[in-house]
Amino acid sequence: MSLTTAEARTALPAAPRLTTTVAKEYVHRDSVAEVFLTGCDTQDGVNFSLTGQWPRAHTMFRSLDGASHDPLQVAETFRQAGIYVSHVELGVPLGHNFVMSNITYTTDTASLRIASGPTDFDLDTRCTEIVRRRGVASRMAFEFALRRSGRPLAGGTGQISVIPPAVYNRLRQGRVAQPPAAAEAYPDRTLLPPSMVGRTFTTDVVLSDVPGAGSGGNPRWLLTPDLNHPILFDHKGDHVPGMVLLEAARQAACAVMAPHSFTPAAASNDFHQYAELDRPCWVEVTRVSHEAGNMVTMEVVGRQDGKDVFTSVLTGPVD
Repeated sequence: MSLTTAEARTALPAAPRLTTTVAKEYVHRDSVAEVFLTGCDTQDGVNFSLTGQWPRAHTMFRSLDGASHDPLQVAETFRQAGIYVSHVELGVPLGHNFVMSNITYTTDTASLRIASGPTDFDLDTRCTEIVRRRGVASRMAFEFALRRSGRPLAGGTGQISVIPPAVYNRLRQGRVAQPPAAAEAYPDRTLLPPSMVGRTFTTDVVLSDVPGAGSGGNPRWLLTPDLNHPILFDHKGDHVPGMVLLEAARQAACAVMAPHSFTPAAASNDFHQYAELDRPCWVEVTRVSHEAGNMVTMEVVGRQDGKDVFTSVLTGPVD
């Protein structure tokens, strides 16, 4: 006796639960390859248990020797977690714009070593503040605790504001992505050498040297990222993404320490306003403090039109 389609389907063993990434739209990425989260379980509407995976050989988020994950990959993972929870668990509709006002991270650099396979991790995410407007979450604060094989790897915090599309369009007055004016205003600029800023490839360098650019004795460089970079500009927007500014701060810190190498093991980053794509933005190292052992703390400030765009305080070892 032959089985009906429904009977045959019922007779089959249950398919195993397989690992896949979360939807890229929920972490504001265009490329699935740049999605690091694989799942999320809600604990009580405030606490969430996320899972994820980092590849062994990410084209950008790894150390120069290829032996360790990049601490900035932790920051990107926290960014994705905050956006994902906001959309999926807190009900923020897709299409709303997110503004990151602050993100911090502290890593155990020894735990960032790359093993013989991809790095699976667990990420505990707690909402410490949820402000709602007209029933929709409009401001959130998070605490993050990332574990690898059950052991702490990194912790941090983040603050996000959400802007509805109509409000965002009014605020931004229809701005569109366009090449930075610096490309024409500073034709004699020179990209910093990749090895000087902790990078392998010239295409990953976001800072340029401009003759006579010193400001009050502080070293500073022009922000000139490649707007077609597949990771830094994974999706188009009308301003410089926050992760590009974090990368600029790291590269500035590395440049100051060169020829020694600097690892941004911990950082606190505040974003004061949008960094526009069509006007020069200067990245300046305003403070360098040498601490016990080989640790150094640096303050990096991004300025545009005479106003502070972001401030980053980075701490890490110098080799």
